[in-house]
Amino acid sequence: MNTFSTLGLILGGSWASGINLYLTIAGLGIAGRLGILELPGGLSVLENPILITMAVLIYAIEFFADKIPLVDSVWDSFHTFIRPFGAGLMGYLATTNAGGEMQMGAALLCGSVALDAHLTKATARAAINTSPEPFTNIAASVSEDALVFAALWLIVRHPVIASILVISFIVFSIWFLRVMFRFLKKILSFFFGQRSSPDYNI
Repeated sequence: MNTFSTLGLILGGSWASGINLYLTIAGLGIAGRLGILELPGGLSVLENPILITMAVLIYAIEFFADKIPLVDSVWDSFHTFIRPFGAGLMGYLATTNAGGEMQMGAALLCGSVALDAHLTKATARAAINTSPEPFTNIAASVSEDALVFAALWLIVRHPVIASILVISFIVFSIWFLRVMFRFLKKILSFFFGQRSSPDYNI
């Protein structure tokens, strides 16, 4: 695997892990096992059938939990550390042959990218949950899974594009998170009985 392919795998896989870690693990593992994608370094451990099966089973649980309002936010809160840690570990394994300094750098980079993607997802979901109807929640969940599949496809076919899109997303997320945090702050202020009503003009 060349440098651009490895970078696309590391960045794209980290971003996808921040959205859905288990789907990413299963997807990369299956792709590697079928010979569709060459997993670098120690990341070939994802091809283990037991690990793939476990990832698929947990993804099946998340598939349903992620579509229930409020339950999805609890699930996201629980995974605030799991998703970045999982992405960091994958980055560490992917650079096994690059030396300890490079492994630690890759782990920090992957964990940070995954954390950014996770916070963006979790914040958007918290905002969506302010609406009583469940349909937007379901649509958001399906869209997120579709984005993970798209990221995995780009990692295999167009790793350079995957890298560019992840960097673009990080830039976008900085603005998005600021807007969403202000929105949620106003909603919480309203529900906790402060005098001023929420201003939705953000």
